Formats: sequence, C-alpha cells, structure tokens
Amino acid sequence: MKFIDLTIPLGIATPAWPTYEPLQVKYFKRLAPNGANGQVITHSNHLGTHLDGEIHFHTPGKDIASLDMDYLVHEAAVVDLSDVCGDYDVYTSKMVEECVDVREGDILIIHTGYHHFGWDMPTADEIRYMVKHPGPDREFAEWAKALKLRWIGVDCGSADHPMNTIIRDWMPRQARQADKVFKKKYGMPLADFFDDTKYQLMHLEMFPFSIIHAECLGGEIDLLLNRRVTIGMFPWRFVDGESCIARCVAMVEDAEYEALMAKKVSMPRTKFGDSFDPAHVESINKLSQQNMS
Repeated sequence: MKFIDLTIPLGIATPAWPTYEPLQVKYFKRLAPNGANGQVITHSNHLGTHLDGEIHFHTPGKDIASLDMDYLVHEAAVVDLSDVCGDYDVYTSKMVEECVDVREGDILIIHTGYHHFGWDMPTADEIRYMVKHPGPDREFAEWAKALKLRWIGVDCGSADHPMNTIIRDWMPRQARQADKVFKKKYGMPLADFFDDTKYQLMHLEMFPFSIIHAECLGGEIDLLLNRRVTIGMFPWRFVDGESCIARCVAMVEDAEYEALMAKKVSMPRTKFGDSFDPAHVESINKLSQQNMS
C-alpha cells in the first residue's frame, strides 16, 4: 500500500481562515551556542489542511482526541465539481451523485477545484480561495445526514458557502457580486437564499450529528477524482481540541500508485512538487464568467 498526500504545504505564508491567527515561527535556540536548533510556533487551529471538530460549534460535542481511528480512516468517495461550479455557485447532492458512487457511512471528499487558487499554486488568488468558492445549501446537508456520512472534506476555505458565513459582512464588494449571481441563477437575492435560518449550516446543523469536515485539502487531489478510495485524516490526539491541523492521505495499492506516479510525470507541478491539472481552472473561469455576465 502507498499513500497519496492530499495536504497543502504549511508555512508562515499559508493563509488562515479570515481573522484567525496565522502560523508564526521563531527560533528560541540555535546550533551555536546551544548545540541544537529549536523553534516555538503559535497558530490557530484553522490553518492549512485541518479538521473542524464538533466542539468548534457544538459545546457538548467530542473533542479531537475522542475521534476514533475507524471514523478518521475509511472508504471515501472523491467527487470533482469543477466542471459544474464556478464563483459563488451552490452545489447539490445531485451534482455529487451524478459523478461518483456515494454510500452510507462514507467519507466524502469534494474537489471544487478551488485549491488551484491556494497560496501554493501558480494561479494563487487568496480572495477567490476564501471568499468566492462554491458551497452547499440545506438540501445537501440533509442528504449528507440521511447517508450518515462520516465526515466531509473540501479543497477550499470552508465547507460552508462563503456567503453563508460572516465573510458576507466582511467583504461587501464580493457580496454584491454574489447577490447578482444568486438573482440570476437562483431567482432570489443572496440574503433571501441564505437567510439567518441557514447560517453556517454545515457547521451548526451537522456537528450535532457528528458529521464534521476537513477544510483546505489539496496536494495531489487532482490525481484521484470521481472515484472511490480509502482516505485517512490524521490530526493530533488533541485533548480539548476544538479543531486541529492534520495530514490527509489517500491509500492505494502499489500497482495503482505506480500508474498514478506515471500520470503525474506529464502534469505541471507546484513549487512544492504537487501535480495539478490546469483544465480545472479553465472550467471554473468559464463558469465564473458566465455567472457574472
């Protein structure tokens, strides 16, 4: 068995979710004169590839240390929505089921394609990554609960639609753009579509059912789209942790790994060596232009 890394690189330039503490690193000892290098780091939990835990939004929920390995590692469906969703779009359960077989108790990994706008990519666009990515409505959340999904992973800033978070208030220019899209595509203003009864529903309505989510996935995710595979998420055994930075990997057999690495050879790479498919950006850009026309 081999591992495919679905984790984005983490450094001081990695953006945290808006207003959360970024990673800060300093040396407190050096080889000269201390005989060893040592660092102190400070950061919030919502930085880089991370797992939102139940108590992030649900006070009586489990902490990160209470999550069983059988919950964190399981069969998953990985779906690509980059050919149906652009800036500010809403994705649905139907979009997912048209592309991949999702089964009861699965992990679901959603490739919106917006990891291509992450800080590590040649097409980096932090505002697009955090503020314009697609997200779900309550229909999707109810479908996920009916399927008793273990957890959900996304390759963008949040499992919620960004305009169904406080970002809507913080980024008024982008909120006006989104309002235009919602009136055009969904027949109502943004504030009516995502009213107060739906606020951050992927957090507030899912965590009490133990359906949490991982955010900011990436790495080699473009190699594994629209298929089933075993996925593992590995946070710290973090007592009282509301969320946690984590490593996410897919697990494949040796022969398949060799085939995927052969495919990787022909693909462009990020400065950190991860492969990516530029066709996803082309599709997203085309859809986004249509949304704003």
